[in-house]
Amino acid sequence: MNTNGAFLTVFFMLSINYTYCQKNKKTSINKSVISKTKHLSNQELQDWYHKDYEKDTIPGISLDKLYESNLLHGRKGKEIVVAVIDTKIDIHHFDLKGQLWVNKDEIPNNGIDDDGNGYIDDINGWNFLGNPNGEYLKYQSSEIVRIIKKYQKKFELKDSTEINKNELPNYRLYLKAKTAYKNEVKGLESSILYFKKSINKFPVATKTIQEITKKEDINISDLEKILKSSKDSTVISHASFLKSAKLKDHTIELYTHYVKWFEEMLNTTFDLNYNERAIMGDNPDDIKNSIYGNNIVYGEVPFNHSIVVSGVIGANRTNNIGAKGFSKNIKIMPIVMVASGDEHDKDIALAIRYAVDNGAKIVNMSWGKKLSLNQKWILEAMKYAESKDVLLVHGAGNNGFNTDHNTYYPNDYLNDLELVDNFIVVGASSYELTKNLRASFSNYGKKTVDVFAPGVKIYTTKEGNEFKFSRGTSLAAPMVSGLAGLLWSYFPNLTANQLKNILMESGSTFHLPVTIIDENDIKKEIPFTELSKSGKIINAYNAFLMASEFQKQSTTKN
Repeated sequence: MNTNGAFLTVFFMLSINYTYCQKNKKTSINKSVISKTKHLSNQELQDWYHKDYEKDTIPGISLDKLYESNLLHGRKGKEIVVAVIDTKIDIHHFDLKGQLWVNKDEIPNNGIDDDGNGYIDDINGWNFLGNPNGEYLKYQSSEIVRIIKKYQKKFELKDSTEINKNELPNYRLYLKAKTAYKNEVKGLESSILYFKKSINKFPVATKTIQEITKKEDINISDLEKILKSSKDSTVISHASFLKSAKLKDHTIELYTHYVKWFEEMLNTTFDLNYNERAIMGDNPDDIKNSIYGNNIVYGEVPFNHSIVVSGVIGANRTNNIGAKGFSKNIKIMPIVMVASGDEHDKDIALAIRYAVDNGAKIVNMSWGKKLSLNQKWILEAMKYAESKDVLLVHGAGNNGFNTDHNTYYPNDYLNDLELVDNFIVVGASSYELTKNLRASFSNYGKKTVDVFAPGVKIYTTKEGNEFKFSRGTSLAAPMVSGLAGLLWSYFPNLTANQLKNILMESGSTFHLPVTIIDENDIKKEIPFTELSKSGKIINAYNAFLMASEFQKQSTTKN
């Protein structure tokens, strides 16, 4: 990190923030002004995250307020490329039509690397999990499996007294991985057993309730009546099971999918004999062995994720169908390196470099893991992105823990020092102005999480020209990526660090206590403002005003 440059940026940002606050009323909500928790209809849920608290009493990001104002009037903006490093994507989804990045320096399907970047026919991006024959890796190994395989021969028959001092960190990592491996396998086996039992219970429970109601189609109201009136424990159990399934949209088909998926993970992701790099044919231990994969960024996968993330960022805003993204000026660059399992550090590093080298200004990373075997490669890629003024946006993770105390990768820390100033970590907030404002699953950290963004009940694109609600910090991160893309489109002279600071400083402040589970598994309440560095939820309207003020003062100084 350029310490002097960072200091000047922060100093300048404080000046901008002061001026901005004098001219504009920032959103700062106290518990005392919240008279009720707003109940949202299904229609309201479809775009709650774009709403404004002051106007709609919904803690969204005020994107609608920005578009309804005159701030964008007469402005065209420039094209901004946002790389989505993720799974394969449905590039044919109608709501993403015209929003995908096209490599204009490459001639389609001629088998030649026209632009000389090393990747043949990369028209819409690159797939680091494929090969020239069109084959694709569906299941990656877990990082704990990679660690065990690397150190098993060296440490398997030794205890700590036999380990050289220099090898102790690796030995401890190996032991940590072994413990985690046992827990993960046990968890998968338990889940498979649960879903198999549930599959068998569905027809039995359904038949029982149908006989009581004399109805073929059972609804939640029917089940609630039975739960209130029945004294039979078996009937109550069946009714409770079906009610829970209906509320969560759980079906036999879904449970069957989970059983198949988890069994496949046991046979691949958590199999110590599984060769995850066989399809790619690269040397996974050599970061310089970088030319592998193929140009097929679309297709069926067991785990569809990129389409959900990309819709948040770039879905069509004007067709009045489905989801709405942030700006027509944003183009999505799909880069594939995520499948079921854990992302490989080599693929992560090369995907970041590919994005930077091919014109992306923002890189969205809606994934992560608890361990990292080759963090150095990723940190070097982050430094490279920083040198090219590219913003990296990462979801904080869905473990529900404090990342100040529980390391989550990738991150920009080494030996407790923050190495770059272009990396922003995003937690997930909900639509409830209650103790549940922090999404229950979201990681948090006063030191390691920068800002929050909506990540619950997010209506977005789904493969096959469909839409769905989704949740996770995987959805919160693209909120920040989308807003960053919108701002950079209209204020292209901002640096990545300046943009990061604007996103953090311009957010909405909610002075509410929220519930967390601390490192001792004790439920407690802390202020929402203590969950991240900024203590805020991003606000598009405020951010645009602050960026505009920043540009004015920068122009005046020059």
